[in-house]
Amino acid sequence: MLKLLIIRTGATEYEAQGRVQGTLSIPLSEDGRQQISHVAEALRETSIDVCFVGPCLATQQSAEILAAQLKLKPKTLDDLQNLDHGLWQGMLINDVKVKQPKVYRQWQEHPETVCPPEGESLQIVRERLQRALSKIAKKQKTGTAAVVVAEPVTSLLKNVLRDDSLGNLWETEGGQETAWELIDFPATVVSS
Repeated sequence: MLKLLIIRTGATEYEAQGRVQGTLSIPLSEDGRQQISHVAEALRETSIDVCFVGPCLATQQSAEILAAQLKLKPKTLDDLQNLDHGLWQGMLINDVKVKQPKVYRQWQEHPETVCPPEGESLQIVRERLQRALSKIAKKQKTGTAAVVVAEPVTSLLKNVLRDDSLGNLWETEGGQETAWELIDFPATVVSS
């Protein structure tokens, strides 16, 4: 049986400032580097066979830190790219809330019904994630595959695997989500 170890990318300065990062390639902050080092330390005894990673800079840097400590070679999958927030990228989350209060509320309550201006819908991201999961399952039939992705793709990936509710994606993007979670592919949660 294949298990997926979903690892959240370390924090960036954009997250600390409460900005929408999306597909912008922002480096890890010092806090983000420490977060990933702590994750690597916590996973030191975990047997990981392969590591797949999204293409953005913070995700690549997170994977490099993990790889160095866990003796892995990250493999980039473009389909693991973060959600394209379009014109919201770089904006303060609070600015979106003030300038577009109805859309902000709708994004909190029913994010699947909102497409950021010039961005992509959650349905498009889900389809990308399904392609990525298919590629991973073809390459790795058993064992544990680490998948390093940024928020909100971390939450979306867990949602695809478990078929559960999304929750508030603004909260998860701000760093409220757990750092890692081991999930049976494609079934139940094992630990976090």
